[in-house]
Amino acid sequence: MIRPVLTELALFLTPFVVFAFFLWITKSTVFDRASWPTKTVATLTIVALVLMIGSFLVLTHFSGAPPGTTYIPAHIDERGNFVPGELR
Repeated sequence: MIRPVLTELALFLTPFVVFAFFLWITKSTVFDRASWPTKTVATLTIVALVLMIGSFLVLTHFSGAPPGTTYIPAHIDERGNFVPGELR
């Protein structure tokens, strides 16, 4: 469960890190408030949200069980043994 959360967090932070790297390369002060105008931060936030939404769509489209697969939930068999859930 932690991997999807970290993936989305990394995708959200990527535009901000790239912009900070750009400021560093151009010899601007990265931590100066004037280097981060409101319009730029808003644009970076929109780009970050688009990246996250796109990754949600890609993950839902390409992950999971193949079509036509039946899920058999976990159960206890006739001998009292635990049988984990499976896809068939």
